[in-house]
Amino acid sequence: MDLSNKVALVTGAGIGIGKGIALHLAECGADVVVNYRSSERQAMTVVEQIEAMGRKAIAIKADVSSVEEINAMVAKVLDTFGRIDILVNNSAVVPIVDFFEVTEASWDETLDTNLKGCFFAAQACARAMVKQGGGKIINISSVHATHTMTKYAAYASSKGGMNAMTRQVALDLAPLNIQVNAVAPGATDVEKNHENPLHDVVQIGKQIPAGRIGYPLDVASAVAFFASASSDFITGQILTVDGGSTTQFYLKQVD
Repeated sequence: MDLSNKVALVTGAGIGIGKGIALHLAECGADVVVNYRSSERQAMTVVEQIEAMGRKAIAIKADVSSVEEINAMVAKVLDTFGRIDILVNNSAVVPIVDFFEVTEASWDETLDTNLKGCFFAAQACARAMVKQGGGKIINISSVHATHTMTKYAAYASSKGGMNAMTRQVALDLAPLNIQVNAVAPGATDVEKNHENPLHDVVQIGKQIPAGRIGYPLDVASAVAFFASASSDFITGQILTVDGGSTTQFYLKQVD
C-alpha cells in the first residue's frame, strides 16, 4: 500500500485505533495530520513517532462536533501541506448507558461527534479533493451499527447512520473521483481495555472465532487499502474487521 506523497488527516488520532491508523499510514509513506480534542501530549507523541519514520506530521486540536472547528482544521492542513488526499473519520465518543438514562445532552454529543462531524469533515475535505482531481474518505464505523448489545443506544444509532451516510456520500462523490468507504471494527485492544478491569482482552478473545481480540493494526491495514490506489474502483462499501464475531448468532460461552 504505497501512500508516498499523500497527505492524510486522521481525526481522533492521539490514542487507540486512530493512533494505530495514523502510524500505519505513515509507515505506508503518507504525511499525517494528527487531530485531537483533549490531550496535546498524546497527539505530539504520535507526531514524534511519525517524524521518526522520516514523514512529516503535525497535530491539530479540533472538536469535530463543531463545523466551525472542522473548517478551521481543514484550512490549517491546506495551509501547511497544500492538499488533503486521505481523510479518516475516526473521532468518536462511546457512552455506555442504560436506555432510560440516556440524556438529550449525551445523545447530542454522540451524534454530533460520530455522525455530524463525520459528514462535515468529509464535506470540507472533499472540496479540496475535487480541486486535486480526487481523494479517499474512510469512515471508522463499528459492528454496533448492525450487531449491538444493551446500553449502546446512542452509539449504535450513530454508527448505523454512518453506514448509510457512507453509501450516500460515496454516490454523491463518485463522479468526482473521490472514493468513500467505511471500516467497521469489532472488539479491539485499545487503552480503555487496560483501564477497565471488566475488559479482559484474553477472555474477550475467547468469544471471537479467530481466537483473539483485534488490534489497531488490523483496522489500520484495512484503512490503508481503502486509502490506496488498489481501491480505486471500490466505493460505498463497509468492510467489517472483527475476526468473524458477526458471523455468530450469539457470543459463545467462555470456558
